[in-house]
Amino acid sequence: MKLLVGLGNPGNKYEQTRHNIGFRFLDLLARHEGLRFDAAPRFHAEKVTWETATGRVLLIKPQTFMNHSGDAVAALARYYQVEEQDIVVVYDDLDLPSGKLRIKKGGGHGGHNGLRSINTHLPSADYVRIKIGIGRPAHGDVSAWVLGKAEEGDRADESRIFDALLKEVNTILAGETDKAANRIHLATQTE
Repeated sequence: MKLLVGLGNPGNKYEQTRHNIGFRFLDLLARHEGLRFDAAPRFHAEKVTWETATGRVLLIKPQTFMNHSGDAVAALARYYQVEEQDIVVVYDDLDLPSGKLRIKKGGGHGGHNGLRSINTHLPSADYVRIKIGIGRPAHGDVSAWVLGKAEEGDRADESRIFDALLKEVNTILAGETDKAANRIHLATQTE
């Protein structure tokens, strides 16, 4: 089994914020595959099992708020005996411009509180990260930026990234991250 985790904050208030890009991607994937998330209060998450050609994948949306995402991820990883290398996390990245995506295995948290929590709770940080760019504000508070709603152009970028990522998610889950990243890059180039 693999875990595919989307990061975000629970509740309608945060649904359309830049910080909830991971939740939005998992919601899109679930709709595309005809799946429906169920509450898993024991794990402080919403989850659904996706049966793919290459095996079972547990889609997870932690309901702990971003700063405590690791509580849910680690509990589910332990329960289902999933190793770090079989965990993929989708999240927003301030250091990438809107419309850009980067896939990376392992590393630090880069200032992202959701990753900081996951890194603290897992035995190692050797999981795959799918970083979706939200850019940085020209000036002002970063917190207000990530908790703000994306502008129309950013939403168009997000849609383009999501479409390409949807086509490559199985490739990523199969461990072929470089191949998926190259295809996504080609598919999302703007004129």
